[in-house]
Amino acid sequence: MTEQLPITINIHNELIDKSPQISSVINKLEAQFNFQTLTANWYGDEENILTIQLSLEIPLSFKQHQEELDKLPLTEVSISHFSDDVISCFNQDEQKLLCHVAITHSELTLLELKPKILSGFLQAKLHKVLNLIAEQQSLPCI
Repeated sequence: MTEQLPITINIHNELIDKSPQISSVINKLEAQFNFQTLTANWYGDEENILTIQLSLEIPLSFKQHQEELDKLPLTEVSISHFSDDVISCFNQDEQKLLCHVAITHSELTLLELKPKILSGFLQAKLHKVLNLIAEQQSLPCI
């Protein structure tokens, strides 16, 4: 039996098609971020663990998700626009946070021109997002 990790990262299929190595990079980052948040004591209360799903999107799918989230009733969830390329949806009752992160057109172009920076770029971008979530949820930064 495998236990679900508190932080999971999904990748839009088009990003995988453009950069096949992205899957292995994301697997490594998922493990790294789960370890860093564990050591930062994000999961001290085992009865109240925040689960975070990060979803890497292309600009079009990000816009679609943003429009869908903006239509949700605010009584059920809390929507946060962290920036023009990061939006989150938090369900307090379930302690679940879904965060859509767009890889912008200019970032996609840069990654196509310099594929070697993919790992460092994704690490920096997702690390920043997790620290925005930490600030919002009153958790220690990683």
